[in-house]
Amino acid sequence: MTQDELKTLVGRAALDYVVAGEIVGVGTGSTVNKFIEALAAMKDRIPGAVSSSVASTERLQALGIRVFDANEVGELAVYIDGADEIDGRGYMVKGGGAALTREKIVAAQSRRFVCIADESKRVDVLGRFPLPVEVIPMATQRIVRQFRALGGTATVRLKDGKPLVTDNGQHILDVTGLAIREPLAFESEVNQWPGVVTVGVFAHQKASVCLLGTASGVQTIAY
Repeated sequence: MTQDELKTLVGRAALDYVVAGEIVGVGTGSTVNKFIEALAAMKDRIPGAVSSSVASTERLQALGIRVFDANEVGELAVYIDGADEIDGRGYMVKGGGAALTREKIVAAQSRRFVCIADESKRVDVLGRFPLPVEVIPMATQRIVRQFRALGGTATVRLKDGKPLVTDNGQHILDVTGLAIREPLAFESEVNQWPGVVTVGVFAHQKASVCLLGTASGVQTIAY
């Protein structure tokens, strides 16, 4: 089974976690795109969605699914999103699609986080995937030095030869060389560095359930 087929599989499986009559939180990325496609089949059974990115908003609206501003609604029943890495405790690294800040906001607004991923994203220790960190540009080089002190190498993510600009108007650092063995403590520490908007470790907003696409089907892991 190809990676694309695995993504389609878990995207469809996530429909079982959508609560009829309630607004659903929707993440960002290639796996979530499969979920959005599947969600179109039950759009008449939900009021709409809260989206974590401009890209997902456009996809949802193109399928006739209403998108609410996060400030217009209260607590969400469920947030469905992918991950760049997920460990055995449900802690994740996210932000490969540069939407980590809004993803974390919607996750924090939701009672339950359902992670949809293929089995290549499962790791024992977070850090193999370059860790995304959204930063205010004037703080970039100081934050690079702070990561260097931790043993990490941080580089500015580029798009068309220029620093990528997020939906929030900020830049992304991608950090390699880290083994994140204590995700909760690490997330808390880095989020306090001046100039960090969001670090891509999702430990305080970890997954409740992971729907993992494998060659033998969807594996459901609860945390």
